[in-house]
Amino acid sequence: QLSLVESGGGSVQTGESLRLSCAPSGYTTSNKCMGWFRQAPGKEREGVATILTTTTRTQYADSVKGRFTIYQEDSANTVYLQMDSLKPEDTAMYYCAAPPIPAAWCTVERLAERSGVGDYGQGTQVTVSS
Repeated sequence: QLSLVESGGGSVQTGESLRLSCAPSGYTTSNKCMGWFRQAPGKEREGVATILTTTTRTQYADSVKGRFTIYQEDSANTVYLQMDSLKPEDTAMYYCAAPPIPAAWCTVERLAERSGVGDYGQGTQVTVSS
């Protein structure tokens, strides 16, 4: 069975950093649109970052540009989200996702919209306090 396993969440202070990891189980990261979306209680899903694993093309939500970096390590078959300069508004459950969408659709908006059950992991909580 295909699955995505996230790790790396936690509780930090404003301005600190966290790195989230996403390791697919049952398939490789090659030739996929992968990324992260987040959801805070009472709010809509928000696509955070995407990476097209064949070209390493990345895209970010405006709210995280310049602070978050998504990258992959092929040898580890893992995708990471480095989160720096964290703010309280970054507090949310973060989900790694790999929806079956074509490369041209690999955007943060599509990632959030098109990720259905089975396309994302259990999530990891990120809490940033002021």
